[in-house]
Amino acid sequence: MPDGERFDEYLYEGIKVFRFHHAYVLMCGQTAITEVEHNNLLTAMYFSRLVRDIAPDIVHFFHFGRLGAAMVDVAVKAGVPAYYTPTDFWSICPTSQLLRDGKPCPGPSRYGGNCVKHVAELSHWPFMKFFNKAVPDVVADFGVWLTAKNWMPPYPLHREVLATGGRRAFNMRRLNWLHAVIAPTSLMTGALTSNGLNPALINQSAYGIDIPREGAAITSRDVTKPLTVGYIGTLAPHKGCHVLIQAFRRIDDGRARLKIYGNLVDFPDYLAKMKAIAAGSPNIEFCGTFPSEKIADVLEGMDMLVVPSVWYENMPLVIFSALAAKRPPIVSDYPGMTEVVKHEDNGLVFPPGDSETLAKHLMRLRDEPELLPRLSANCRRPKSSAEYADELLALYAKGPLIDMAARDYTGLQPIPTL
Repeated sequence: MPDGERFDEYLYEGIKVFRFHHAYVLMCGQTAITEVEHNNLLTAMYFSRLVRDIAPDIVHFFHFGRLGAAMVDVAVKAGVPAYYTPTDFWSICPTSQLLRDGKPCPGPSRYGGNCVKHVAELSHWPFMKFFNKAVPDVVADFGVWLTAKNWMPPYPLHREVLATGGRRAFNMRRLNWLHAVIAPTSLMTGALTSNGLNPALINQSAYGIDIPREGAAITSRDVTKPLTVGYIGTLAPHKGCHVLIQAFRRIDDGRARLKIYGNLVDFPDYLAKMKAIAAGSPNIEFCGTFPSEKIADVLEGMDMLVVPSVWYENMPLVIFSALAAKRPPIVSDYPGMTEVVKHEDNGLVFPPGDSETLAKHLMRLRDEPELLPRLSANCRRPKSSAEYADELLALYAKGPLIDMAARDYTGLQPIPTL
């Protein structure tokens, strides 16, 4: 598709939407796909035209994925106040998940050598994949450093290596040009500041969520009736639904049932793995998806919601929905979730990936008649979208959280004309 044909626009419920058709290909004369991923000059050119034509009072970014952070350059050049709410770890991690080899990752190493290795494993760099397991991260870091210093002769994909190694510095430089960064959790605050964001730019504020209706607390638990365990989310490995199924099979004696809601098409290999674990159990149901406005009804059909993620969840909105429905969340022990789910207060917490401990929690909820009602009574309504919007408006009114004149704009790049 030619560069100029990648953009269109349409109306959605009266709101004008400007759309970019993304692809993992070189664009706008750039020479490294991994650079296009975070520094997409084509989208920056188009955004520059939108800023010129629309003349916005404020720009608020909610995700740079598939668009690139060069749009911040556009806002800075145009003198438009710009804000950012990170919904995942994209600004730090090329995969957005801070997950490597199925385990949480602390982020890029000093020169991003670990990211280079990870991207190589996930890409079509076949000759590099043979070396990834044998080459320590520190050696990969050294290789990236030598490449950046031009102390190595040009080699295949050296531009990709440079782009991946320099990704964090590029993104963090731009985040430090913003008026403010609205971090939904202290987990996100820590991840961003430890990777180079000025802490003075952080305004911490949890998301707001609208719910069709607030649920009624569970007032009693009849242990002679089956316990209904629920899961709502993406059926992908990092969401850990397989951990929940493994735990459920440990207590699968007919006194509990498991209802799993999620798209049954997107990750067929993972779905096959889960169905293999669930095989032979009449008490496990794969329910597919449902319209978002039905979430209150779906949650009312559960006794609790399990969020068994095996990565650093920033803050799954489904947890807020469960709290509003008075259905206690049972979550992996990651700080993004445990900021709102308190063990033995409004939910239960278990070590990530630990199906045995999760099974013990499920047995307690099944067999202890007072536990579920106590946790349900402590589930508190989260803030609404309107309350969240009011917080944002108040933040906009404050202006930049640090002096704009004190910023270092080294690296501000010219944006070509579309």
